[in-house]
Amino acid sequence: MTEIVNIHDAKTQLSRLLQRVEGGERVVIARAGKPIADLVPHQGGNGLQFGALQGQIWVATDAFSWPNDEIDAMFYGAPTPLHTDDPS
Repeated sequence: MTEIVNIHDAKTQLSRLLQRVEGGERVVIARAGKPIADLVPHQGGNGLQFGALQGQIWVATDAFSWPNDEIDAMFYGAPTPLHTDDPS
């Protein structure tokens, strides 16, 4: 069950509220009855570690064909077979 606590009570009872959150409960902090914040258990890191797969994956050298005229046209406005300035 979610408990709604006003700001003053949250300040005076923070330790007790954190114990409840630590136990898995959710506490909503409100100002004049309007919810403004949620106290929820910490979820930890997102598990993302840059470089964690270094040396374990590879990309074929021919996986990308650069330059790519169609992509260049989308960014720079150069004519493509689907978009030309020639009205004929």
